[in-house]
Amino acid sequence: MLRRNCLLLFLCFLFEQSSCAPFQSRPGQEWPHSQTGPSAAGRNGGSRGFQRVKRGWVWNQFFVLEEYMGSDPQYVGKLHTDLDKGQSAVKYTLSGEGAGTIFTIDQITGDIHALRSLDREEKPYYTLRAQAVNIETNRPLEPESEFVIKVQDINDNEPKFLEGPYTASVPEMSPVGTYVMKVTATDADDPTYGNSARVVYSILHGQPYFSVDPKTGVIRTALPNMDREVKELYQVLIQAKDMGGQLGGLAGTTTINITLSDVNDNPPRFSKSIFHLRVPESSAVGSAVGRIKAHDLDIGKNAEVEYNIVPGDGGAMFDITTNEHNQEGIIMLKKPLDYETKKAYTFKVEASNAHLDPRFHNFGPFKDTATVKINVLDVDEPPVFSKPSYAMDVYEDTPQGTIIGAVTAQDLDAGNSPVRYSNISDLDSFFDIDPVRGTISTNELLDRESIAQHNISVVATKVNNPVLTSRVAVTVHVLDINEFPPELAMPYETFVCESAKVGQVYFIQYVFLLHFFVYYAKTKVMVARMLLCGC
Repeated sequence: MLRRNCLLLFLCFLFEQSSCAPFQSRPGQEWPHSQTGPSAAGRNGGSRGFQRVKRGWVWNQFFVLEEYMGSDPQYVGKLHTDLDKGQSAVKYTLSGEGAGTIFTIDQITGDIHALRSLDREEKPYYTLRAQAVNIETNRPLEPESEFVIKVQDINDNEPKFLEGPYTASVPEMSPVGTYVMKVTATDADDPTYGNSARVVYSILHGQPYFSVDPKTGVIRTALPNMDREVKELYQVLIQAKDMGGQLGGLAGTTTINITLSDVNDNPPRFSKSIFHLRVPESSAVGSAVGRIKAHDLDIGKNAEVEYNIVPGDGGAMFDITTNEHNQEGIIMLKKPLDYETKKAYTFKVEASNAHLDPRFHNFGPFKDTATVKINVLDVDEPPVFSKPSYAMDVYEDTPQGTIIGAVTAQDLDAGNSPVRYSNISDLDSFFDIDPVRGTISTNELLDRESIAQHNISVVATKVNNPVLTSRVAVTVHVLDINEFPPELAMPYETFVCESAKVGQVYFIQYVFLLHFFVYYAKTKVMVARMLLCGC
């Protein structure tokens, strides 16, 4: 008994739900219209006109499949009212978006068809209005109602990478899991319907170096210690597949060019341990006499090299600087070279990085050392005088042909060529020089009162190479001799007073007084006599 009551209660519940719940239409299913019944009009005065009726349903949406490729129009659904008794007294009309062009309705049966293929990505739904009218009077039997035809999505769009191909960079030697970049693919299908727009990412090419998160599209490093000096550029092919990556899903791909950026993980290294240079002894101070280079596999500032000469033999003679363009070490001469004094120099050069990365200190010292050996080349040089200049003295009465001095020049080269001397500035030929011995002798009598000093220039020339000459200045001082007796500058007249004492010198007094009374000596002789005589 209890079981039967429960069953009856359940059937009542189902009946109540079916009569009250909104009708969910589907393609090919009609939408019924209900009313209170024909007797209602009679009870309200027998009017045959339209009366607002109570409907037990609500308009919902129809569905039409997109990209329909059939030869016949696609059936969408059916409109029906309870006033339609099947006697062809009711006509159905359709208005709104696409009515008559995209959608058509059979006025008698209420069947709706789509006339052409639709694309949900172009327009996802259409809003239309339907009405049932009397076929004879064309008067509405019910109020106009609005409904929606929704274009049902199919998986007809593959995921697309809108910004590819991509470029990215990541430092070399990065740990596993280092972020590289994120890629995103978009799918034009309906994300709210099925899995048509659910995208999953995967790597088709680029493993085992990189990985991609299947949900987010984030790309990360997957291999430790990737070395730029071994391989710098990686081309990664990423696939985005819809339907959650399942079989049958559509896929799109993009390429990512990933470059390993440089870090300072390599020290500079000399290509050889010893560099041999040959430098002429005539090289000018400050000039470049040689180049060496330590190679660094890094690039940019990580490959910048600093060179230093290790203190020791030869270090004081040379300096080294870095060429900023090619990172060569340029060896410069600091002091003059002399083959006859020292023929070779040896010193060490240290090359080190200017910018160090503390993460790679455990890789070892970021520097290298090489030995530089410089051989000084002998250059055929002019003769060298023993003094920078010469000075000689000679008396003015020295006889012609007397040797007054000598200059000496020597060829310091290994060949030790003989030297010849010549005088190129004594235009008056006062002196002569022995071309072999370099002795200077008088060629004429000298007069100090005419020329007290002679300046001559002596040239020394190498016999083996006459082009190489040296010049030295010689100064000859002419010394005075006592060759002239004293003379009075003018005649003098001396007066002696008669009262003069024995031994009195009047001339000297006159000389001193003469400076004061030179005028009176000729014009006023008497005054001078009085002063001289003390009168």
